[in-house]
Amino acid sequence: METLAAENTAARDQLKNEVGLRKLLDRMPEKVQDSFTEEQLVNIKIAIGARTWGTHAIDVRSTIKFFRYRYYYVLVAGRNRRELSSRERRLGLLIQAAALGVFLTFSAMFGILILYLLKSAAGIDIFPGFSFGVWGWFKGEFL
Repeated sequence: METLAAENTAARDQLKNEVGLRKLLDRMPEKVQDSFTEEQLVNIKIAIGARTWGTHAIDVRSTIKFFRYRYYYVLVAGRNRRELSSRERRLGLLIQAAALGVFLTFSAMFGILILYLLKSAAGIDIFPGFSFGVWGWFKGEFL
């Protein structure tokens, strides 16, 4: 019986020394800290652990000194595993639509440029005596 009580005390002390739990317990009176059972400490640890950042594909954290003060910044990115609110879903769709629009516009402009260069290389003159100057620039830079 004594060994079980000693194991429980050792497990409780080990739990109390974990960083997140220790920071929480340090804000409490010692009498309250000692009143938690092992089961309660484990559940508090799980609840605190649910708030951690976790691992991310991109995780950049640093500080910048600006005059007398130091400021921190955090940039994290990775796969989203949380449930999005309706506002976040709408904003995400808007950003996706804008990115798709920019990509399609760039692709169309690039395609038109390629077709124009091919037309000019083939010597086809749609508007006699008029040129955008792209073919002359291209020949001067790359050919």
